[in-house]
Amino acid sequence: MKPIEKLRDVMARLRDPGNGCPWDLEQTFASLAPYTIEEAYEVVDAIRREDIAGLRDELGDLLLQVVFHSQVAEEAGKFTFDDVAEGIAEKMLRRHPHVFGSEEQRKRGAVEGSWERIKAGERAASNPLEDSVLDGVAVALPALKRAEKLGKRAARVGFDWPDREGPLDKVAEELEELAQAMRERNAAHEAEELGDLLFAVVNLARHLELDPEEALAAANRKFEARFRRMEKQIRARDLDLAALDIDRLEQHWQQAKISES
Repeated sequence: MKPIEKLRDVMARLRDPGNGCPWDLEQTFASLAPYTIEEAYEVVDAIRREDIAGLRDELGDLLLQVVFHSQVAEEAGKFTFDDVAEGIAEKMLRRHPHVFGSEEQRKRGAVEGSWERIKAGERAASNPLEDSVLDGVAVALPALKRAEKLGKRAARVGFDWPDREGPLDKVAEELEELAQAMRERNAAHEAEELGDLLFAVVNLARHLELDPEEALAAANRKFEARFRRMEKQIRARDLDLAALDIDRLEQHWQQAKISES
């Protein structure tokens, strides 16, 4: 039995009504969704840590989610794992005419923007009633990623700044509007303006051709490493972190920052 067939057989047995696992039998698309997201993030985490053995394991966990969802769908008579595999294979064939297309298409090579045009055609064919360029941007995406995709979709029809200065000015504008809301001490207005500021920052990242999620993740790692270094320095001096005022903490923070170089 090939490995993928073995995995599918394992999942079918886990979902067997007579002899399967009670927990697995209870699962639905909705109940599995959080696990699917979690496993995808764990794949990314293994990649960032350059943990190749961990990546192999995490990819297996993510593959299990695909098999699990497919098994639930097959039981409901909706689709099978083979349908999923066939569908993605056909999609890749369609979207790479410079590799799988006619001789003329292969000679022409990759054409800038063709991937997005093909995707747009697929969306139009699958949903002829679609009436917005924003249709199809998944609501369940993380907010940063969804903001990036919304900005890209709007930019396709020209609703965008012509250069990088425009989104930078917009960030400054939104920052001032947030400051005004803070002066008013209006919590609802503050939340609205904070959201506008974050959206503007994502648009700036898009114009800088940077991934805002990756940029924030790098900032998180930098903050964590620096804070841990500060804690270590404070403990080495037999001081209590929680007992230090903000000025002393800032001094230790700057020392931790200097020690990075």
